[in-house]
Amino acid sequence: MVSPAPPVPLPGGIGLSRLAAYDWESADGVCGGSPHLHLVCTEAYVVTGGRGAVQTLSPDGYRDIALEPGSLAWFTPGTVHRMVQGGDLRVTVLMQNGGLPEAGDAVFTFPPEILADPERYAAAATLPPGAGADTAEAARRRRDLAVEGYLVLREAMVAGDDGPYRAFQDAAARLVRDKVPAWRELWRAGALAAAERTGAQLDALAGGEPAYLSEATARQASPTRRGGFGMCGRRDEYALPGPGM
Repeated sequence: MVSPAPPVPLPGGIGLSRLAAYDWESADGVCGGSPHLHLVCTEAYVVTGGRGAVQTLSPDGYRDIALEPGSLAWFTPGTVHRMVQGGDLRVTVLMQNGGLPEAGDAVFTFPPEILADPERYAAAATLPPGAGADTAEAARRRRDLAVEGYLVLREAMVAGDDGPYRAFQDAAARLVRDKVPAWRELWRAGALAAAERTGAQLDALAGGEPAYLSEATARQASPTRRGGFGMCGRRDEYALPGPGM
């Protein structure tokens, strides 16, 4: 009996999803998603349809990066980002360290009093299960709360004061500190393992022993969950091989 082939992760252990940006209007009259940052993952948007923008806060200051079909934008850990809807905006999202964002490597720009209380933060960040009206309402409340905190950070940064932005980064780091050991294991089994496999393959080629090529294969996947409520929009998810699978 032939053993089943082992699962094959995406290149480099990355994560992938598709997003249709929210068209809910915010307090500042802008339609879009929930501002947040990632602690250890770089994220990239590949625009596949429509138009919009991604607003970012970083040591570079405030930026409004236009998005249109064919655009590619990416942002490193610590960059606050907000997806803005300009008209049927759709993106494919590539995420470094697949598995870590799902394990909590993202913090919303909620007001400071919520960030300071892990229980209040968890209550505000967690959505009820399903994709019905109750979940949509909760996702919109979460988005509005994140925008409330974000607008304070943006106003200060535009005025030349990055203190609130820095304070938010510190608060986000405190919130996730206890998760780091679990993240480290996911990283070792995912992105690090992928890099180490390449090293082993280079060693095999250098030694004239490319036996690993006999394991060549192809895989395909379709969305296993469509239209879920993500941070920035309605999200199509894929059940992809990842750390530990």
